[in-house]
Amino acid sequence: MGQNTIVVKCGGNAAVQQAAVCRDVAALTAEGRHVVLVHGGSADIDALAERVGLRPRKLTAPDGVSTRYTDEPMLRVLHMALAGVTKPRLVTELATAGVSAVGLTGVDGALLRARRKTAHRAVVDGRARVVRDQHSGRMTSVNADLLRQLLADGHTPVVSPPALAEDFRPVNVDADRVAAAVAAALGADTLVMLTGAAGVLADPADETSVLAEYPVPIDGPPPLTGGGMGLKLVAAREALTGGVRRVLIGDGRATDPVRATLARGVTRVVLGSPDTNGVPR
Repeated sequence: MGQNTIVVKCGGNAAVQQAAVCRDVAALTAEGRHVVLVHGGSADIDALAERVGLRPRKLTAPDGVSTRYTDEPMLRVLHMALAGVTKPRLVTELATAGVSAVGLTGVDGALLRARRKTAHRAVVDGRARVVRDQHSGRMTSVNADLLRQLLADGHTPVVSPPALAEDFRPVNVDADRVAAAVAAALGADTLVMLTGAAGVLADPADETSVLAEYPVPIDGPPPLTGGGMGLKLVAAREALTGGVRRVLIGDGRATDPVRATLARGVTRVVLGSPDTNGVPR
């Protein structure tokens, strides 16, 4: 199953064409490929948070990578938005395209397990502080047997956070890293990560500066951390070190985002050492 399996990460950026992603997933399944669709939902989470009066906040780690500040109220909003808004929309789009899709969060069937993060130092709203009320975790395992059974039965799993922590309570986990963990657990041939940009850019202000290949160091933070790309590169490294053969970062705004990324490669992430400017040597 591994060599015939593709994991697609559909970014939560509002610019990503989710309907087009689902059409491409349907085309791949019609060709006999096994596809797992992993999604975030940042735009839906932020919209729901605004409706209930919560202000989205970011945590910036010492290495410059930013993540969502997920206190208990925001965790509830995140779960409602992903399970109640984003996922049904994707499952419906897939059904319209003739795909039998099964929507799962990480708590269903203990699909995603994570280690809860304890107090850690971060920058919140521009101020350094020790954060103790962050309900987030780091991926530790995937119930790959559940996904394999669904795929074998002809279903397309649609997966999102949250995950289950050691205490069997939900925690937020980064969806890019979920996709990497799922791809590694399934022995997938390819991980396609779709974002609201043309790929990995040498200059974030220049859409034409797409890098055909981007080496990530085996240890330490990747040089490119702006625009949400840092976590994608960390996730790409985790997929590669987990045995995934090919990791591609492509433009989720395209009319055929998955197939275009597979055909052209866009940015292929490999293990290596970029120079100090984040540009491959």
